[in-house]
Amino acid sequence: MADPQRPASFKWWHFTPEIILCAVRGYLRSSLSYRDIQALLVERDLGIDPTTVWRRVQGYAPELEERTRPYLKPTNKSWRVDETYVRVKGGCFYLYRALDSAGATIDFSLSPRRSADAAPALFAKALPDASHPPPRVINTDQAKCYPPAISESKEEGVLRSRGGQR
Repeated sequence: MADPQRPASFKWWHFTPEIILCAVRGYLRSSLSYRDIQALLVERDLGIDPTTVWRRVQGYAPELEERTRPYLKPTNKSWRVDETYVRVKGGCFYLYRALDSAGATIDFSLSPRRSADAAPALFAKALPDASHPPPRVINTDQAKCYPPAISESKEEGVLRSRGGQR
């Protein structure tokens, strides 16, 4: 018989929902590794394996992100977009990112190659999100991929055609 106190999404797990969510939140909110989270739980007399923490993070992180996104503080209407070159797991990628004037990350996109499709993909990803109002002004880093992406977004009606652009 099912435990009436346990939600269906936690059915058949060995640990209680509070412990699972404590481990997942601990990993997502801090820069701790799975082994560090395991060590913290072992200090509380909970024998848990780092692989178990990894599995629960993989399972519950998308749902937590989906549930918390509507409550995020909205960003402001002054955007800064740029691209930079980063190393991820030994590979080199281009990081396209959009920030507001306060420094809050609006969205980002990783691309293995520098391409003209990356900037429109970033705008397509960032603009429909309800927690980000349409930008009043977009400051760029003078990369040649942004003006066509901004013009294309204006033609599609996603961005306002009137307003400041630098």
